[in-house]
Amino acid sequence: MGLLKQSSLALSINAAILSTTVGMAMPALAEEAQAGKLEVIEVTARKRVENVQEVPVAVSALQGDNLDAYSSAAMDIRFMNARVPSLSVESSFGRTFPRFYMRGLGNSDFDLNASQPVSLVVDNVVQENPILKGFPVFDVERIEVLRGPQGTLFGRNTPAGLVKFDSVKPSQEFEGFASLSYGTKNTTDFRTAMGGGLTDNLSTRVSYLRQDRDNYIDNEAPDIFGEDFQRKNVLGGYTDQALRVQFLYEGDDFNALFNYHARDLDGKPVTFYANAFKPGSNSLREGFKRDVVEHDSADRATQQVETQGASLTLDFDLGDYTFTSITGWESAEIYSRADVDGGYGAPFAPIMGPGVITISSETADGIPDHDQITQEFRLTSNFTGDFNYQAGVFYFSEDLTIESFAYDALFGAGGPQTGYVVQKQDTTAWAIFGSFDYNISDATQVTLGLRYSDDDKDYSTERFQGPLNGCCGQPNEAYGEVNPSDSHVSWDVSVTHKVNADVNVYARVADSFRAPSIQGRSLFAWDDGISVADSETILSFETGVKSDVLDGAGRINASVFYFNMNDQQLTSVGGDSNTARLLNADKTTGYGFEVDSEFMVTENLAVTASVSYNNTELKDANISVPVCALCTVTDPVEDGRALINGNSLPHAPEWIGVVTARYAMDVGAGEMYFYTDWSYRSEINFFLYESEEFTGKALLEGGVSAGYTWDEGENSYDVSVFGRNITDQQQAIGAVDFSNNTAIINEEAFWGVEFKVSFY
Repeated sequence: MGLLKQSSLALSINAAILSTTVGMAMPALAEEAQAGKLEVIEVTARKRVENVQEVPVAVSALQGDNLDAYSSAAMDIRFMNARVPSLSVESSFGRTFPRFYMRGLGNSDFDLNASQPVSLVVDNVVQENPILKGFPVFDVERIEVLRGPQGTLFGRNTPAGLVKFDSVKPSQEFEGFASLSYGTKNTTDFRTAMGGGLTDNLSTRVSYLRQDRDNYIDNEAPDIFGEDFQRKNVLGGYTDQALRVQFLYEGDDFNALFNYHARDLDGKPVTFYANAFKPGSNSLREGFKRDVVEHDSADRATQQVETQGASLTLDFDLGDYTFTSITGWESAEIYSRADVDGGYGAPFAPIMGPGVITISSETADGIPDHDQITQEFRLTSNFTGDFNYQAGVFYFSEDLTIESFAYDALFGAGGPQTGYVVQKQDTTAWAIFGSFDYNISDATQVTLGLRYSDDDKDYSTERFQGPLNGCCGQPNEAYGEVNPSDSHVSWDVSVTHKVNADVNVYARVADSFRAPSIQGRSLFAWDDGISVADSETILSFETGVKSDVLDGAGRINASVFYFNMNDQQLTSVGGDSNTARLLNADKTTGYGFEVDSEFMVTENLAVTASVSYNNTELKDANISVPVCALCTVTDPVEDGRALINGNSLPHAPEWIGVVTARYAMDVGAGEMYFYTDWSYRSEINFFLYESEEFTGKALLEGGVSAGYTWDEGENSYDVSVFGRNITDQQQAIGAVDFSNNTAIINEEAFWGVEFKVSFY
């Protein structure tokens, strides 16, 4: 009955909605899919509305049932981990600081000033700071994952790829929904959106999200020096709220879309578990429990995040051209405090645990002040002939202040402050870009893209209080500044050839870069702690085929790729010296393949299956990094440093596989459906060096849901039960490399119920 409309395979985009974001001259959408066939997937990967089968880029789209299922259980943006080919997402901050890896390329740095080679664009505005990237995913039309360099149209810091979110836009039709789910750990997830026409030309849409979970992790650290550390239900909870308000004006030759969005998170940081691994193994220690920690500062752990932003998109229809202006403003504030070592005790304490705690570390990081301004002007041709183009200019400005604190976790009630550092950075970047399409014949099109980018940073760090002063000879005060800058010409050339009505082949060569990065780890440094990584550049080769099969009932897209990256920016994190510094690797190579497929097996059964293989290798005979204090390093070690030449990149699984299936049947006046999804990723290295403990095991997680949907009057209703990680896999998905073998653990099994009503 409603399978095609609800399935993520049945992806259709409302023309009026998309015209506000990519220009008013757009092709008509394909007709409604016939029963048992797939609908056309329309994407904006090249800032035009196009059939995904005709775009010369490896693109995956998430929408509909798959997106709803993945983001259930009050999940944050990390639900995307291993849900599409070649994409991994992880965090050591929890819900606020996702780190994206694509085709093995990413950045494991947890500094609040860290840049990433995978860019995030939300409603056509780039989200540069890592805190902005954690904005909750709700009332989203679709997510597009663009693999490979995207430097021509989307700019710097996209050498690995791009993740693009498009919210549901206002329309003249009155519509909305409200959903509420409840599940494990007293978790609730409430979402609602409502919108419609205010006048004949003006419409609005208001969307709201609230996610709550009670604290459920107990602290069982023993009393030390009269301190009572034991607490029940002290960690793991949160209240996360987000709001989006949009207004859309649609005239005969002018459209304007205003978007305001805000987030307020009051919760706990990600939980660290000290000495979680068995020595010499990546298995968790005997008796390990997710809901128990032994911290000496658990009751002081907190994470407070406030972000807000606004954008204004203007489209002018000039006949043969569309002129687009996109103005964006984003702001973020955060304070996050945690027991980093994950245990209790100190080097000279008579009691330490669990296991050995070489350094007791309680730290906090915050952004008290942040502002980002972006402006894009773009002219898009709407010619009916063989030649079309886009050309534009882009401006980016960011002012950022970061504060870092250290505390005495063991001695003195309340954890007195022992260290304080302030970082300041002003970034200015601008670019000129163009993309030119030419139809060589009815079957063959060639595209050339060019972009000149200029990037300048002014950075300073000042340490006002050194936590090691007095015991290790660290100067109490330190100051340093750097001013790196660079420019680069990114380019790409692609050819698309239509073999027949159902098969397209393409080839693409692309060059892009990531601007210089700065890290100011001044808190525990003996000097100013500044390290700078030069720009990294990439040259990528890709070819693929996109095909509709089984008379429109199936779709199979495949790509193969090879890339060579020069001067890759890496972060040497932790080690027994407890340092973190940026460095450049001479060369990194990678190759692999990706396959996306989807089928309407019958009119009632929809199935998707995808797989990717990625092989990455560092090639630098002179590169070395500090090693862990207690783990078993398997790389060659010289003078206390691991030689990492030949290693694969961190958080870069060779294999990712995803399978989903949805079966629906008419029952009474409605439809009963059953859904399942399974995601697999192979083992990963947590850090640049390889060790027994810090090798993440392969992970297989599955989800299920079953529900009933029906129409009544002008509303539709949906009630369901669902589960995530239903086999309750428990294993490390990340680690902290400072003083011990501290782990980050995946979410446990979640079971819940949901009710949803949609208004028309």
